[in-house]
Order: sequence, then C-alpha cells, then structure tokens
Amino acid sequence: MPGAAVAVVHQDRMIDAKGFGRREIGKPARVDPDTVFQLASLSKPLASTVIAGLVSDKIVTWDDRLVDHSPDFRMHDASITASLTIRDMCSHRSGLPEHAGDQLEDMGYGREEILRRLRHIPTHNLFRSQHAYTNFGLTAGAVAAANAAGQSWEALSSERLYKQLGMHATSSRLADFLARANRARGHVLIDGRWRARYQRRPDAQAPAGGASSTVTDMARWMRLHLNRGTYNGRPLIAEKALAETYRPHMVNTPSQPIDARYGFYGLGWNVNYDELGRVTLGHSGAFELGAATAVALLPAEQLGIVVLTNGQPIGVPEALAKSFVELVTYGRVTQDWLARFRPIFEEMAQDGHSPIDYAARLPAPVHALAHTCYAGRYLNDLYGPLDILRRGRALTMRQGLTPTGFSLTHYNHNTFYYATTGENAVGLSGVTFTIGATGAATHVTVENLDREGLGTFTRTASR
Repeated sequence: MPGAAVAVVHQDRMIDAKGFGRREIGKPARVDPDTVFQLASLSKPLASTVIAGLVSDKIVTWDDRLVDHSPDFRMHDASITASLTIRDMCSHRSGLPEHAGDQLEDMGYGREEILRRLRHIPTHNLFRSQHAYTNFGLTAGAVAAANAAGQSWEALSSERLYKQLGMHATSSRLADFLARANRARGHVLIDGRWRARYQRRPDAQAPAGGASSTVTDMARWMRLHLNRGTYNGRPLIAEKALAETYRPHMVNTPSQPIDARYGFYGLGWNVNYDELGRVTLGHSGAFELGAATAVALLPAEQLGIVVLTNGQPIGVPEALAKSFVELVTYGRVTQDWLARFRPIFEEMAQDGHSPIDYAARLPAPVHALAHTCYAGRYLNDLYGPLDILRRGRALTMRQGLTPTGFSLTHYNHNTFYYATTGENAVGLSGVTFTIGATGAATHVTVENLDREGLGTFTRTASR
C-alpha cells in the first residue's frame, strides 16, 4: 500500500495516531495523522450521523417519506414512491438493485440528474425484502434530510457535524479535498506496481462516498459514537437517535466462513455480533481508482480504530482492523487476515467482467456491415443518449455526457467491443447491434450497462 494512517480511540481519548508511507509514490512527502484521504463509502456512517442529528433535533424522523422533502423524487413503482422513507434508503432496502446509478456517474451526470433517472430502474418486488447496496439510494435519503433542514448536503454535514466536532480538515466537497496541501493521492496497481494515475470525483454521491478526512478528525467522530452522542462533555446528538443507526435493519451477508455468523446493516453501519456476543460496528470504503478505508467500533469496550489508505482496495484496512480487534480480545492475531481478505477483494474486482474474452481473436469472424449501418444516435430512458460516430475507418462510441469517445473494435459480425474506464470499469465489454429490415441498426446493447437488462438503446437518427 503506498500510504496509510491509523488512529485508535479508547475511553474517550485518542490513544494513538500514526502515518505510514507516502502521500504519492515517487514523491518525498510522507503520510502523517493529519494527511487528508478520500473516505469513499466510509462517508456513509458519517452521513447517518448527520441525519441522526436532525432526528435528535426533531427536524426529520427516520420514517419521513422522501417525497415529503424531495417532492420530485420518483421510483419506478408509484406505490413505492408513496411509501419510501429515509430509513429505507439508509438501510439499502429500497428495492433498487446493487449500485443502481453508479454507471450514470461515470457517464458524466450530476447528482440531481442521476436521482431523477433512478425512476427508470424496476425494483422487481424487492422493496423492504432484500438488502442491495446503493450509493445513490443512500444519497437520495440524505438529500431529502438536507432539504428538510433547508440546506445543501455539503453545508449541512459541515455545520451539523464537522464543525461541531472540530473536524476542520473534513469535508463533503471534492474541491476542499483538492485544496488541501497535506492530502493523499489515490493509487492503482498496474503490472504489480502502485501508480498515481486517476482522481476519483465523487461529488454526485457525496453523502455515500464523497467525504474526505484525516484519522485525527475521524477519531473525534469515533469518540462521539463511543460516548453515545456526547463530545467533550457536551451532548450533541440524542443517544436514542444514534442508537437507531446501530439497530440491525436488514441481513446484508449470509453466514460466511470468515466468522460463521450473519451480518446485518443498520443505518449507514454494518452491524455484527462477535463470538463473545458483543455488538461490533463497522464500515469499509473502496474506490477502484485509488482509496481503501475501514472503521471498526466495539461500543462495549469504548474502543475504535480507523484505517485510511491511498491505494485501490485489496483488503489492507479490513485486515488491519480485524487484527487489531483480535489483539485486544485474545492478545494475539489468530490468522493472516490479509491473506483471507485479499481473494475476496480480487473476486469483487472481477464482478461485472464479461465472460467473453474479447482480446482473443476468433479464428474466422463474420465481417461487419458498412459503418454507415451502425452510425447514429441511440436513446435509452435510463442512460440517455449514445452516439456511434464514424472517425475515418473506425467507429467511436460516446455515452451520456462524457465528451471523449470510446474506440470500437470489431469482434464478430455485428458485435464490437471497447475498453471501459472510470470507477466502474470492467475491462473489455461488448457492443452488439440489432439490424432492421432496411439493413441499418435499429438497436444497440452495451454489455456492461445491461446487467439488469436495461442496456439496450433505440436508434433515433443516422449520423
């Protein structure tokens, strides 16, 4: 891992905080406890803390309907729209499929437009019956709460939480992170070496993944939780409002070999019970473009650890947190947790990759039609416009609002492929045209956008 920072809190005191490694590979600046990292999904328990503050002050309740505070918000099913609550969104039980809306962020859409487009995603009768992790579902719930308070999410989180705790290096704005002199640059593994290649820009999903902070600041936040809503002797959030975030709402993991127990999701928290029957609270954050984070709290012991790193997720923060908890509990680490976690993260990184090896050329592919048969504009209710453009002897595909195009390479007959990019990149993905009676394409299906059967675009005009 290029760089990391760790802080430990015990009995209302930060007892240790250290930095390790480099802010950016190849440059001399080292990580310290005040280095700012992007938190990725570790933003979620921060967000539920902010909302708990609003609940404490009776500005909202967890069971307020979204439409009461975000009247333009719609789900695919009108009956769900009428019933959907902040609680549903913060516990990932809205019925939206896993990571609904994430691809729209890669396509250049902003927060308001992504939330508007969620109405085009069917829920398949899964409302309140199945946990499905959705960044933009939680974002919609947080935005509704912010609307009730009459503020933007960025202003609300700053005023209601960060400033109250003295978390002066913490923000839910990318611009603030980029303005920090002491910040960690994200890294990805390329041919086995860490490279600072990309900058993740998560403003669209700020409540779910857009916060940035230091371990020193995060220690203040952990103290708030471990002290049941009190900080430096001053009550900030009602204990009851915070406690609701720890209550299991949905089963989010079946029993697994790692701990042989079911896992649950509360409101912005993973909630588990260890082998001693103690409640454990935690959350991880992961940007494939270069961030991995984790927090673990043992409320009964008034103990917590936070680990922030600037490399793509391979299980390091989770392994460190798990090892620390074992050291505290047993006086020893029972196994190599990185060796245990790393295959899990490698499998997760392969999720969504095509079963077809497009890089392997077919021995006798069927020739493509003339490029004029494919070129044109295609539309999709969820994803918006897709343009197939002729560029000399090649075809280029442009998705959504992204200004740059993707080069299409012929694979077989009416199927091409392209190299996906961005946070949700899945390697090479297919682009298959359906040809109509006139000999021109009428539809095109983009494989990596079609996991829920929503990746087909209909032709509107030739180009």
